[in-house]
Amino acid sequence: MQQYELLWQYQQVDMELDQYEKEMRASSNRRELLKHREFLLEQQNVLKKIEADVEIMSDRMEALADEITRLNGSVAEATANFEANRPQDLEEAKKQIASIQKLLGTISRYEAELAKLRKDAEARDRQQREVRVRAAKARAEFDRIKVIYDEEFKEASVKLEALKKKVAAEARGIDPQLLEKYKGIKRHAAMPITRLREDRCGGCNMQLSAADKDKVRSGQPYVECENCGRIILVK
Repeated sequence: MQQYELLWQYQQVDMELDQYEKEMRASSNRRELLKHREFLLEQQNVLKKIEADVEIMSDRMEALADEITRLNGSVAEATANFEANRPQDLEEAKKQIASIQKLLGTISRYEAELAKLRKDAEARDRQQREVRVRAAKARAEFDRIKVIYDEEFKEASVKLEALKKKVAAEARGIDPQLLEKYKGIKRHAAMPITRLREDRCGGCNMQLSAADKDKVRSGQPYVECENCGRIILVK
C-alpha cells in the first residue's frame, strides 16, 4: 500500500506541474505570438502563390507576344503575295482573303488574351504590395510581443523547473514499473490514481463491479476501475 500512497503524493505534484504548463500555454502573449506567426506564414504562402501565378502569366505573355509577332509577319507576307500575284478567279481571291482574315482573327484573340494577362499581372502586383505591407506590420507586432513573451517565459521557466524537480523528487522510492503504469493510464485519463467513493470510482464515478467489491471487502488496498482503467485506492 505504501507504494500506492507514494504514487498518490506523486500525482498531486504531477497535476500541479500539468496545470502550470497549461497556464503557460494559455498565456495571452503566447496566444498573440502564435496568432501573428500563423498570419505571417499564411502571408508567405500567399506571396509564393502570387509569385508562381505571375511566373506562369509572364511565360504565357512572352509566348503570346512571340506568336503575335510571327502571325503579323505571316499576314504581311500573305498580303504582299496577294498584292503581287493577283488571283485569276474570284474563288481563289476569296480563299486567300479568308486565310488572311483567319490570321487576323487569331491575332485579335491573342491580343485580347495578352491584354487580359497584363491587367491580371498588374492586379497581382498590387496584391503583392498589399500583402507585403500587411506582413511587415504583422512582423513588427510579432517582434514587439516576442520581447514581452520571452521575458514572461524566462520568469515562468524558473517555477516550471522547480516543479519538475519537485516531481522528480516525489518519483524517488516509487517502483519504476508502477510509475510506467501510472504514465500509461495518464495517456487517456487526466488523473490516473483516485480514491474510492461509496463503492464508486472517484475518477469516472462508475460503480464498482461485484468482483471488485469483493476485493475491497477482503481488504485489498486498491482495485482498478473496469470502466476507465484508473487505480482506485480503497483507503
